Amino acid sequence: MTDDYLPGLSIGDPESDYARDEVVDAFRRVDPDGRRAAAVFRSTFDQLYDGQHTGRYRWEQLYKTEKTHFGTLLEINLRREFDDIIDDGQLLDYRICGHDIDCKYSQRMGGWMLPPECFGQLLLVATASDEQSAWSLGVVRASDANRRTSENRDGKTGLNSYGRQQVAWIRLEASLPPNVLLALDPVTLESVFSPSSGQARVTELLRRVTQRRIGRNTIATVAQQDDYMARVRDGNGARTMLRPEGYLIPGGDYEAHREVARRLGVEVPQPGEVVSVRVVPASSNAPWTIELEGRRWRVAGAAEESIEPAPKLPDTRKQKGAVADSPDEAP
Repeated sequence: MTDDYLPGLSIGDPESDYARDEVVDAFRRVDPDGRRAAAVFRSTFDQLYDGQHTGRYRWEQLYKTEKTHFGTLLEINLRREFDDIIDDGQLLDYRICGHDIDCKYSQRMGGWMLPPECFGQLLLVATASDEQSAWSLGVVRASDANRRTSENRDGKTGLNSYGRQQVAWIRLEASLPPNVLLALDPVTLESVFSPSSGQARVTELLRRVTQRRIGRNTIATVAQQDDYMARVRDGNGARTMLRPEGYLIPGGDYEAHREVARRLGVEVPQPGEVVSVRVVPASSNAPWTIELEGRRWRVAGAAEESIEPAPKLPDTRKQKGAVADSPDEAP
């Protein structure tokens, strides 16, 4: 997660606005690494896609009316997630640190439309791109100096170039939790989605997409079934089906599974995510190895054709500190 400014994006040095800066500090205090806000943007995209029921996973697959609904959903989801700092506004959408503030979203950086009721008020401005896996969230005042002089027939206007430089960024071009389906080539996508059963599709996904974090909503989109996480778990799920082919599938809801990923040197799944990795036996002194079921294992190389059944993952049934909502929900 990063809040670095992008090369070539001129944002200037915002002039002092105590209320604006107080709101920015409040967000940074309760979400210092940006993970909470990133999860809100991710869940808002996934809420619109509704992949479990539609199989959709990209912005272009949405209807125009659905796209315009993103801002409303984001406003609601931010309010729910940040109820520790956001109250219902008296005049505008929110009240933060005693200041009324309007929430504005645009698919285009700087394209926020400002109605007359927010003139002179604080704005929480947001933009995001699932294709670019990035989101931005900042605060600016819709002052006379910051607004364009022209208005449309509804009296709405936007920020002028000076006003866009006055945005105090909470996070700028920070990374979204991954939507791995967007990164797959057409051949791989066809292989994943062509099986008729949800179990077969999830198994193929975890066979082909390795060493990358795969989120719960991706599993739901591929499975298109109610109990989609069951398609991953031991028993009749992909963990059992792919074990003979040498695959381990640690889940991010348990520290013991996250430690397996760390020891193997692959991406560490976060809560609600899994990572699929093919492993082979390793020598005792090899780096990036882990001991499971009395043997040491390492990540298989892309060109390695030898296959040996993978070990079982550590038993998490008695583990304390699991972050899943319930054992049935944990991948």
